[in-house]
Amino acid sequence: MRTRHFFQLVGLSALWGASFLFIRLASPVLGPAVMAESRVALASITLAIFMVALRHRWSLVHWRELAWIALLSVALPFLLFAWAALKLPAGYSALLNSTAVLFACLASAWLGEDRLNGRKWLGCLCGFAGVGAIVRLGPVQPTPDVLLAALACLAAAACYGLSNPLMKRATTRMEPLAIAATIHAFSFVMLLPAAASGWSGAHWTPLALVAVAVLGIVTSGLAYWANLRIVRHVSPIAAASPTFLIPAFGVAWGHLFLGEPVGPGFLAGAALVLLAAGLISGFNPLRGWWDAGRARP
Repeated sequence: MRTRHFFQLVGLSALWGASFLFIRLASPVLGPAVMAESRVALASITLAIFMVALRHRWSLVHWRELAWIALLSVALPFLLFAWAALKLPAGYSALLNSTAVLFACLASAWLGEDRLNGRKWLGCLCGFAGVGAIVRLGPVQPTPDVLLAALACLAAAACYGLSNPLMKRATTRMEPLAIAATIHAFSFVMLLPAAASGWSGAHWTPLALVAVAVLGIVTSGLAYWANLRIVRHVSPIAAASPTFLIPAFGVAWGHLFLGEPVGPGFLAGAALVLLAAGLISGFNPLRGWWDAGRARP
């Protein structure tokens, strides 16, 4: 992985780390289905504007393939995380989202898109240990509702992991912008029946409007397009590895903007998370310096 791709993925993780906070703010007010549908609608509009401006064509020839990607990478996880936000703190959802890397490892190996080795398994272990140290799991009672919400987060993470190798394959035949725009448009149609049934119960507060706008335009529309541009150049596992950074950024944004305390394990956990991202992605910032030193006479 090139240095610029690695840091671009870190930047995306910073954006996606804030998304769980916005989901937690908007979902109880709007309802899970309406929030997810509004997010997808804004993302679709944003990407459609870029499609027209850049004169890109919609990838409708591959509609079956993109419909599956839309279901796994947008429609289902958006709805599941929105529903889980009714019962779980944002930190829990962010932590459980990090398991997408493990699912991506398994799916990529199964589809022959990547290979598993000891370094990548060690990276997964370091990542899980890191997010466990960063996100302070509060004394939430393990009620049936909480357990169901946790399972919903795991199911959403599994969807993300399974979609990674499929998106990698799609980028070899289609433009990233066309993929992002098409899958969000398909997801809008998929979520429409559920959103229509819950529309009357939505309360459009100013805070909910801001949260949905950020989720739709920035963390969904623009971020998905940017992510697909990176996926073209790295392996599916490498593309998923910065998922471990999302909980770290989620806690950091909460500390900076909401005054939430940072636990004593934050720095140690952050170091483990960075190590995990490097192990799984294969990125080594010292490689160029080391190779240059060995090449000298």
